[in-house]
Amino acid sequence: MGMTDYTVEDLVPEQFFSKPLYLDQHFVIAAPETAVSAAMKETLLEWGFQTLQSDGEPKEEHSPEGADQGGPTAEVESTDSLESLESERLKKAEALYLSFQRFVETLFGEMAAFISPNFNRMADRVRGLCDIIRKDRRYLLRVMEITEPSTNYLISHTVKTTILAIIIGSYLKLANHRLIELGVAAVLHETGMLSLSPEIYTGTGALSSEDQKAILSHPILGYKLLKSFDMPLTISVTALEHHERENGEGYPRRLTGDKIAFYSKIVAVACSYEAQTSKRPYKMTKDGFEGMVDMLKNEGKKYDDTVIRALVFSLSIYPIGLRVLLSDGRKGQVVDVNPEAPRYPLVQPLGAAAADGKITILKTSQKGLHIVRPLGKDELG
Repeated sequence: MGMTDYTVEDLVPEQFFSKPLYLDQHFVIAAPETAVSAAMKETLLEWGFQTLQSDGEPKEEHSPEGADQGGPTAEVESTDSLESLESERLKKAEALYLSFQRFVETLFGEMAAFISPNFNRMADRVRGLCDIIRKDRRYLLRVMEITEPSTNYLISHTVKTTILAIIIGSYLKLANHRLIELGVAAVLHETGMLSLSPEIYTGTGALSSEDQKAILSHPILGYKLLKSFDMPLTISVTALEHHERENGEGYPRRLTGDKIAFYSKIVAVACSYEAQTSKRPYKMTKDGFEGMVDMLKNEGKKYDDTVIRALVFSLSIYPIGLRVLLSDGRKGQVVDVNPEAPRYPLVQPLGAAAADGKITILKTSQKGLHIVRPLGKDELG
């Protein structure tokens, strides 16, 4: 069965499709287990999308399908050169990630002691991060998934938010100097937390009502701290506004979309997506797929549509690093998009290294091997 066009205007809210529903012939907008919500439909229309594509059919309820019956076999790549390249790039990405994490840890320690941060020093580190994101973004995203986070949540959150913000900014084609400035703003966006008791952001228990009230003050505290360090206004404003929302329901000033700075809009999306998908002891953790679907729904119109679109198009609905169940029953990890067929990502089977150590990469396809759904935490073993 070939791909069929479906008019967005005619989509029925809470309707499922028997096969993935594609956006603009490139990215999955809804997996078979995900209903098309009214908010999603409204957002698509606002973005100007008139049609979606699927080789499945609309259904009132989701009914999981089994493995493929027939169809072409997924193409498999397993070579010495691939193994060497994968290993080298992953190690390089991991080294940079850990180095950047240590840099942020040192920076926050200095700022907590009221030592003024050096903008040029931060810009140089962010420039290096931008370089590897341009060349090896997919490896850095995989490293984010598998690297043990810092014991200090604030540091891990800052590092991951910065990477996501730069990826979004790259998709939006920000000039290099603006991309670096955005990265520095992302590094410093939570510095108001440094003025609070460390137990608030390093603790393992649920936050008390007093702690929650204190957290609401951190954007203002961050703004004042960065101003005292003579940081550029664009950097200080991002710290102040990253919890503002397009609909005016954010804090601390309840600004609406037209009054929120552009860097703040980008960091707001990156920060929120990271927070949804990060492990915290007092909340349920969502995987990248669940987090992406929630961001895409954009309930209440909290986030800028252009920035949300950049997030979706940069990471796809099945983000790199996500563990997934394949249609033949195997478990795998999304490692890249397929440049020849962007709708079907490249997947590395988990625990499938050959006896000689070679890496196996599978190309998913429309009629052959495909992703059934993301794996739950309890299925990873």
